Amino acid sequence: MRVQPSHHPTRYWHRLEDGRIQCDVCPRACKLKAGQQGLCFVRACEDDQIVLTSYGRSSGFCVDPIEKKPLNHFLPGTPVLSFGTAGCNLACKFCQNWDMSKSREIDTLAASASPEAIARKAEELGCRSVAYTYNDPVIFLEYARDTALACRERGIRNVAVTAGYVSPGAREDFFSVIDAANVDLKAFSDDFYHRLCGGHLAPVLETLEYLKQETRVWFELTTLLIPGHNDSDDELERMCAWVVAHLGPEIPMHFSAFHPDWKMRDVPPTPPETLTRARAIARRSGIRYAYTGNVHDAEGGSTWCHNCGALLIERDWYQLGVWGLTADGRCGSCGTTCAGRFESEPGTWGARRLPVGMSA
Repeated sequence: MRVQPSHHPTRYWHRLEDGRIQCDVCPRACKLKAGQQGLCFVRACEDDQIVLTSYGRSSGFCVDPIEKKPLNHFLPGTPVLSFGTAGCNLACKFCQNWDMSKSREIDTLAASASPEAIARKAEELGCRSVAYTYNDPVIFLEYARDTALACRERGIRNVAVTAGYVSPGAREDFFSVIDAANVDLKAFSDDFYHRLCGGHLAPVLETLEYLKQETRVWFELTTLLIPGHNDSDDELERMCAWVVAHLGPEIPMHFSAFHPDWKMRDVPPTPPETLTRARAIARRSGIRYAYTGNVHDAEGGSTWCHNCGALLIERDWYQLGVWGLTADGRCGSCGTTCAGRFESEPGTWGARRLPVGMSA
């Protein structure tokens, strides 16, 4: 079988005694025969190896505010060049990006872009970082990693938006080139992960502990609250208690509103009151920075000093207002350090969204 130009060799796999090849990128451990694809759709068995079939191909590029990832404590106000490919290694019934993550038409939808072209375009557009997002970058690890290295050569940071469903080995390789991440902690129940995502909770928690203990990656957490499924007081209290105990109180938590989509169109949207309740539970549990998302909530979207309560970063959707941090990232009122990666002044990108054309 002739490997196509966009089909890139990979490292994380091994042969089984029965002749199949097992992909070792994520806990799914897909066992494939020649010509078969993993559940993620983009990793396939060809020429007696696992190849990435989407290398150099993207579902589109766009410049976003960094707050949209969401990252509230990483270079606030700056533009980030965002892109993804197709496929996903989870099967979330509530997926909000299902048109990309479930796509099986990458050849007709995709734009072609080399890692060097992406880094060059980000520099031309004045982007401070590049985000691997829309679908999970773990499944296009080799493409993301090569792009991240090209970006680093130009002084551009790298951001991952991921569910954290990745195996040791691939995990270390992937995050070694990442500067900041938003990890989607979908729930705090293995039953939820099994029934609604086709996965398990434990590998995600292992990824979070690895990020905290073994790396310098700045990361924040997002949980999409789905009415009747992961929004009970008990589950939120257990989740927040685990975060404080295992990751620390300075890890920002974002609670976002669900809207009916993909295979859960019969579930109602998340009431704003649910997000406010979750934010209050997080703060009572000791989380210093808790946010609401996908709703208009200036208080819940802004950053407040955990010590004196002063307004540090005002946000109206993705538009920044009051900036109460000193040049070294401290509260201008009491001098308490605000956890994150800040510069002396915020960026001025605002809430703009700029679609970007990309040449090969």
